[in-house]
Amino acid sequence: MIGRILLYLGLILVGLASIIPVYWLLSSSVKPTAEIFVFPPKWIPSSLHWQNFVDAWNSAPFGRMYINSLVVTIVGAVGEICVAILSSYAFVFLRFPKKNLIFGIFLAAMMVPGTVVLLPNYMTVAQLGWVNSYAGIIVPGFGSVFAMFLLRQHMMTLPKEINEAARVDGAGHLRTLWTIVLPLSKPMVVTVMIVALVTKWNDFIWPLIVTNTDNMRVLPVGLLMLKSDEGYVNWGAVMAATCFVVIPVLIVFFFAQRHIVAGLTQGATKG
Repeated sequence: MIGRILLYLGLILVGLASIIPVYWLLSSSVKPTAEIFVFPPKWIPSSLHWQNFVDAWNSAPFGRMYINSLVVTIVGAVGEICVAILSSYAFVFLRFPKKNLIFGIFLAAMMVPGTVVLLPNYMTVAQLGWVNSYAGIIVPGFGSVFAMFLLRQHMMTLPKEINEAARVDGAGHLRTLWTIVLPLSKPMVVTVMIVALVTKWNDFIWPLIVTNTDNMRVLPVGLLMLKSDEGYVNWGAVMAATCFVVIPVLIVFFFAQRHIVAGLTQGATKG
């Protein structure tokens, strides 16, 4: 009985730790600036100050940034999932020399912080003439070891006989992948796609480095434009602009959380 009570208390604390920051963001986006800094905190706004959203929208070209974020997120996620599906299928169902060694090298690459490869990636993109372009933002993100790892671990749970049966029926690797492996891997594919969409939507460092004009910026980078040259920050407008970035992600997660949990628990721990 005591253990169950402690479990529920722990769940409540975790839930509050997750919900309170989101509630504070949403409530502060409609507060006058003076109410954001009062102590003790004022959890319910005295009035709804919708002007924060107008100020935020007019402080940066958020319309263009929404288009950029959509293009980068959708194209980048589709490219990433295609590369991950093909590479994971190869590691599971194809035979080639040093397969395990290559896979081990890929896993080792997951341990390298992303900031370490920022400069090499930028130099490569600059040599290709892709600076301040969609290609420069999107293409370097196609190769995701994490996505490949999750799909590979799931595909290893599939019976190897399906590949042999498909070959007996005269199916090649692409047909086997499309008609057999992908339908069986749908939960994990959906999970990886959602994770990729959220990650690319929230990406900040790489789009900031590889772009140099406002027309190519994405939404997370646009939040920087709300800070004036003198250092003044209208925090009400910042909170409202952050809602522009956060709310689409929350909506996607709300409708897709079941797929995320189902995918991550299907074969993700098989060696």
